[in-house]
Amino acid sequence: MSYEAYKDDSLGFTTRQLHAGYNPSEHYRSKAVPIYQTAVFELGDYDRCVRLFDYSEEGHSYVRFSNPTNTVLEKRIASLEGGSAALSLASGMAAISNTFLNLCNQGDEIVAVQTLYGGSTTLLSHILPDYGVKGRFVDDEDDLDSYKRQINEHTKAIYVECLGNPGMNIVDIEKIADLAHDNGIPLVIDNTFATPYLLRPFEYGADIACYSATKYLAGHGIAIAGLVVENGKFDYLNGRFPQFEQFYEEYRKYIEPEQLKREIFTKRLRIRCLTDLGAHMTPQTAFYLMQGMETLSLRMERHTGNAQKIAEFLEKHPKIESVNYPGLPSNKYHELARKHFPKGPGAILSVNVKGGRAAALKVLEHVRVFGYMVNVGDAKSLIVHPASSTHFSQTVEERAKAGVYEGTLRLSVGIEDVEDLIQDLAQALEYA
Repeated sequence: MSYEAYKDDSLGFTTRQLHAGYNPSEHYRSKAVPIYQTAVFELGDYDRCVRLFDYSEEGHSYVRFSNPTNTVLEKRIASLEGGSAALSLASGMAAISNTFLNLCNQGDEIVAVQTLYGGSTTLLSHILPDYGVKGRFVDDEDDLDSYKRQINEHTKAIYVECLGNPGMNIVDIEKIADLAHDNGIPLVIDNTFATPYLLRPFEYGADIACYSATKYLAGHGIAIAGLVVENGKFDYLNGRFPQFEQFYEEYRKYIEPEQLKREIFTKRLRIRCLTDLGAHMTPQTAFYLMQGMETLSLRMERHTGNAQKIAEFLEKHPKIESVNYPGLPSNKYHELARKHFPKGPGAILSVNVKGGRAAALKVLEHVRVFGYMVNVGDAKSLIVHPASSTHFSQTVEERAKAGVYEGTLRLSVGIEDVEDLIQDLAQALEYA
């Protein structure tokens, strides 16, 4: 048998989401990826033990470091994203926080936009500063000079989201990537809302992609998971990252130097952060995630098609003050959406209901199909009031900068029959 689909990156996206990274002949020819439900692996002998622990041999010893099930997942997302390597972690926030810890030493800074998920904003403004790492926020994410003003000798990355949460704003990834590279720093992008099916940020110059894989990558809402993918082209030995230079000198005698340079961010993330901080993903979760990823492209087509129709319906509704969805020609980010998201700008949208919080809560009370919960990216449609949930810990001013107001509702549009979703919103809005 000459099965080689697992290693052929020339295959189409949908083919690779089913096959990439998994060779059945290495796993007793099981067609499904096995769940290696174990805490440890046999070391074999003393010499192999040494090779595993100096990383000159790729293998598995203890599951806090790696697991064969997770390795397949990591190879698969790296293939879909077009990256050199990837790492799986316990949650999206673990992916983001470990990425920052890998990039920064005490006294370093991350430049970020304000239109972020509330947890990311809190991490940069209230948690990491206690450990000597500071977040600096740009005043206007649409103005390149706002980024320039925040960059200094302590800056170690620019951090953005592919689609703002929940305002659905889009930044010009190419321009920001060029600015980052001119200053010798990487561009980190949270690609959760888009997935690599709708946006491959490395093609626009991004260097690191983070995911809350709980969302669209999984699609079923049954497991918490995070992923980090490395482009493999950024030079971390450019003089701005002493921790990577030290890491390179330590491991170049064990790992082939060109491979080490190509995967240095991921290898250090695994060895320095994942192994000792312990935010590993369970193999059961990795298995669940891959089950969802097998239908990613099919689901995203339906998600975005439904979201476009719902946005068009809501834009005309008399009880809706405004709709934030870049697929609408009236949206200020529509041209950027056509550039970055030719297959559609995802399936999250936010609306501002006339009548403020009281009217928005009436809608929440009366939806019958939409689920009232904080998650997004489920195959099932969800709705939430961000000011009282995802952005609850922020001040009114901070919420406004993220596009969150008293009457704001965030919708995560699922794959149900769109007529049922529109009817559900229409009847709920009658009470607003």
